[in-house]
Amino acid sequence: MSLSALLLSGFLTFVELNCENLFDCRHDSLKNDTEFLPTAGRQWTPRRYWRKLDNIGRTIISCTPDTVSYQLPDLVALVEVENDSVIHALTRRSLLRHAGYEYVMTCSPDERGLDVALLYQPFSFQLLTYYPLRVTPLEGMRPTRDILYVSGRVITGDTLHVFVVHAPSRYGGERVTRPYRQQVADRLMLSVDSLRSLSPDAQILIAGDFNDYTGDASLQYLEAHQLTHVSRSATGHHGARATYRFQGLWASLDHIFTSSSLAASLDTCYINDAPFLLELDEQYGGFKPRRTYSGYRYQRGFSDHLPLVARFRLREH
Repeated sequence: MSLSALLLSGFLTFVELNCENLFDCRHDSLKNDTEFLPTAGRQWTPRRYWRKLDNIGRTIISCTPDTVSYQLPDLVALVEVENDSVIHALTRRSLLRHAGYEYVMTCSPDERGLDVALLYQPFSFQLLTYYPLRVTPLEGMRPTRDILYVSGRVITGDTLHVFVVHAPSRYGGERVTRPYRQQVADRLMLSVDSLRSLSPDAQILIAGDFNDYTGDASLQYLEAHQLTHVSRSATGHHGARATYRFQGLWASLDHIFTSSSLAASLDTCYINDAPFLLELDEQYGGFKPRRTYSGYRYQRGFSDHLPLVARFRLREH
């Protein structure tokens, strides 16, 4: 799409997606990734890996609203991706190979080798700089994913600052692990406050899997620091009330926050619950995200999380 066509469309579309264990099939001797090898219990073969890549590509393509179906998302924040080779394969060899995405990502000390990435369309987001923000572990806390910081210029000339987050899980208990997620929030706000000190009206977008629900302490902390929780009320068009479903209950672990200046440009924020991303929940009734594995049973699915989609109005100066 040309720049003039993008301006006519009037929107910049941002997507956040937890890819649910997007690993390649090769062992990294420095990481605990043996669960996703062809010889492991999950039998993570090249065929299954390439199907997963195409499934993630299909998920991203489906995130654009019908009214602008000719336009792919401009920015895509991906969580739970193993390494550069995975994202290279996603953008160059999957269903997205003709989409024109470039990307940046972290190389974190996470023990399983998981990272976060940002895909971007160069015609609508001109990359300026990017770097990882290392989170210092607390006592008893395992090394976690870096926060990815990216800045770029959108076609209106404004600079957009993006942070991609994947906070520590609740494994071991919510109360025990709560300080670990707060540590991530503290590191995030250290950078956000530094940015604001240089540019008080900076347009800031923060997205990812925070492993906390709306109302939990780490998210309240972000709101207390003048960040707007634009995905707070996001729902799907096909019955999803959140991005994640556990034991029959919908709740969101994925969130999008923005500065007030960017929140003023928000057109809509919703969950992409396209029917092909869902399956019947035989135990609890209704529907749930169609994930790649149920336990160790392979079911050719997509992810246990649904994508968040936010559209922002572009304003010419």
